[in-house]
Amino acid sequence: MTPDRTYTLDELCTLVDLPKRTIRYYMQIGLVDRPEGLNRGAKYLTRHLEQLLAIRKWQDAGLSLERIRELLAAPDPDAPPLKARAAGSVEVWSHLLVAPGVELTIEPGQASLAPEQVRALFRAVMAAYSQIQKGEEHE
Repeated sequence: MTPDRTYTLDELCTLVDLPKRTIRYYMQIGLVDRPEGLNRGAKYLTRHLEQLLAIRKWQDAGLSLERIRELLAAPDPDAPPLKARAAGSVEVWSHLLVAPGVELTIEPGQASLAPEQVRALFRAVMAAYSQIQKGEEHE
């Protein structure tokens, strides 16, 4: 087994295009593991790089840090279990009225969709519904 590659904080910042302050904040809130060693002797491993790249990917997709924490804690990040809804929790839902009797409701955080993806989904649903309506009119 080959030894794990090590990085300095400066190298890590360059690789993930994040400032030191952000990386330290992610460590403080538990999104990223603490480095090996202390102070100037601190070394970051490939797992730190992978954690930061995953955080960047999910942030670019519009996920909150709380949702990212859930994804990182999940045994399989590609199929994370949904967080149980607690009484008093606040959720923001997107609601699309397609036509009378046809509605689409989405909670983007649980669906792991960025705002742009929700809008694209809504446009696609509206286009599909329009095509279906036009197809029925010609029959």
